[in-house]
Amino acid sequence: MTPKENAKQRAIFLKKLREEHKDTVARTQTLLKEQKALRREICKHNRDEPKTIPELAELSGIPAGEVLWHITAMKKYGLVAEAGMCGEYYLYQRVE
Repeated sequence: MTPKENAKQRAIFLKKLREEHKDTVARTQTLLKEQKALRREICKHNRDEPKTIPELAELSGIPAGEVLWHITAMKKYGLVAEAGMCGEYYLYQRVE
């Protein structure tokens, strides 16, 4: 099979797969959009100076557990870094 035929066959297979799982794909896309919106909201309050999880939760109106989850994910991917301590809480700063 030539590379062109292989690519065409793969495209047909992926189209069929997307069609079979369109509900799951739609739910996943919606969830990803919601998560991006939450992360933007968290980052909006974290641009100028480092803040703790409780401060970010209060400013954004997002529950502290969700803020912690998003901050942990952003830290894993280098979007946020620890910037010291404030009492018993870590301060988190957005990485530019």
